[in-house]
Amino acid sequence: NGRGSASLRIADFQEVLGEPTVALAKLRELCFSGIPFDGGLRCLCWKILLNYLPLEKALWSSLLKKQRDLYSQFLKEMIIQPGIAKANLGVSREDVTLQDHPLNPSPDSRWNNYFKDNEVLLQIDKDVRRLYPDMAFFQRPTDYPCLLVLDPQSEFETLRRRVEQTTLKAQPVARSRSGFTNVSSPLKAAPSSLSEYEVLPNGCEAHWEVVERILFIYAKLNPGIAYVQGMNEIVGPLYYTFATDPNSEWKEHAEADTFFCFTNLMAEIRDNFIKSLDDSQCGITYKMEKVYSTLKEKDMELYLKLQEQNIKPQFFAFRWLTLLLSQEFLLPDVIRIWDSLFADAKRFDFLLLVCCAMLTLIRDQLLEGDFTLNMRLLQDYPISDVHLILKKAKELQDSK
Repeated sequence: NGRGSASLRIADFQEVLGEPTVALAKLRELCFSGIPFDGGLRCLCWKILLNYLPLEKALWSSLLKKQRDLYSQFLKEMIIQPGIAKANLGVSREDVTLQDHPLNPSPDSRWNNYFKDNEVLLQIDKDVRRLYPDMAFFQRPTDYPCLLVLDPQSEFETLRRRVEQTTLKAQPVARSRSGFTNVSSPLKAAPSSLSEYEVLPNGCEAHWEVVERILFIYAKLNPGIAYVQGMNEIVGPLYYTFATDPNSEWKEHAEADTFFCFTNLMAEIRDNFIKSLDDSQCGITYKMEKVYSTLKEKDMELYLKLQEQNIKPQFFAFRWLTLLLSQEFLLPDVIRIWDSLFADAKRFDFLLLVCCAMLTLIRDQLLEGDFTLNMRLLQDYPISDVHLILKKAKELQDSK
């Protein structure tokens, strides 16, 4: 009986999470087969698997308080301060010194940074408005708008207003990643114009605006990588999972918690986003080739067929690997895949096997198809049953 086994699984999780020190190996093993949504288990497990929460439970509450306070600090320094400066400018034009004048050419002038940041912000804005257009969630208002930012007493501009006021022609940011030209799969057609989104009244914030703020702060704190298109697809499922946590105490802090978990996850996968590392051992090219060498080992016939048609892994595996498959499946399925990926002790080795499983599951079609047909299959993957895919990947793993 399905219900009985589900409640047994929940009990297994509660037992591991109930210990004073969480046994990581045991937890990984449980999470690998999928984490129940009930009781906020997934949110809690992800926070542990992404090294946000330590294994000693006694440290949790102080750590969470410290991190959430730190995030408020980031909001004050990076969102509110620049905004206040801008708002005050209108009040007292004559007090503006050259140092603070918008036309001051000095590279470290606050304004210069402000305009530079705007280019990044416009790119983020364009990408986050398109998050999961097939779901209403990201367009809906959050129950926990950031009061710090929406305080009616403060006159400073929110990021949304900043975007509206920015007429800078946005320079495309880091657009040239191979494969990112086709970053969204056909499954996710975006609305044709931004005017189709209703703007929420003042004092409300849509979930996509929260995601925008997380990415903007990440870009400011990590200037070496800043923002690259596709990061929005990584932060989306994390934020969605935390912002729909049944436990309201956790849900209220979804923004800060998502920020730190996203930062930790990016620390592990950021090399995929850095073009100059593409051909190094930690870069994306190496990983794409590993998908093919694994396939060669598991299914020589299919490997030779793809080689012969000159179907290179970058045509499809670039997006699969960089975005952790977040563009290939519907959000609930992406989240299920991520349970297994985050639980993988070898960190994303399992992802290579999932990609291989995806190829072998459509091998008959690929063996019969020509180049055009096969490219279409790989660009818009036909199987939507992720349980089947994960099962196959596990078989490949066990058959080593």
